[in-house]
Amino acid sequence: MKKTSLLFATHNANKVAEIKKFIHANYAIQSLADIGWSEPIPETGNTLEENAWIKANTLFTALHTDCFADDSGLEIDVLDGQPGVYSARFSGLPMDANKNMAKVLQLMDGKNERQAQFRTVMALYFQGERHSFEGIVRGSIITKKQGSGGFGYDPIFMPDGYTKTFAELAPEIKNQIGHRGKALKKMIDFLHQRCADII
Repeated sequence: MKKTSLLFATHNANKVAEIKKFIHANYAIQSLADIGWSEPIPETGNTLEENAWIKANTLFTALHTDCFADDSGLEIDVLDGQPGVYSARFSGLPMDANKNMAKVLQLMDGKNERQAQFRTVMALYFQGERHSFEGIVRGSIITKKQGSGGFGYDPIFMPDGYTKTFAELAPEIKNQIGHRGKALKKMIDFLHQRCADII
């Protein structure tokens, strides 16, 4: 059976592993590392949407192949959506997840309203056409880190309806309820409809 090849515009091994656990076996996913693309793609957008399309546009312009990119962020209600598009570099450069979490916990100290959401925007070039998909998971920021799994802000984010953080939940549960998984499912559903004769 022919596989549908998609190039994922990331060097982030955690993202690749997470998506490969979730995605259908009939898709062949390659990362930037897999194709030897070492040059970083500057994320200069002011929104998650802009950053996702900057990455997807860069690949499509250079390689003219089916590809997708994502940008994700933690958006905290009481902080007016911060850190948002700056989630990965919230505490400055070089990027450091522990410093980012420490900054968030400091800003949230003493606050009773702790609602937040993870949001992913996925930008897809398929057969030369542009498509975008969004995934959101609501939850809250806890007062200290819990769990050693996941990555990014996972140890301080507890999704609604659960008593464990993303860093404590099994990967298959996180993929099912998480923001990236939701956006990916929308993209895969779209591809299933477009490629019914292949998959």
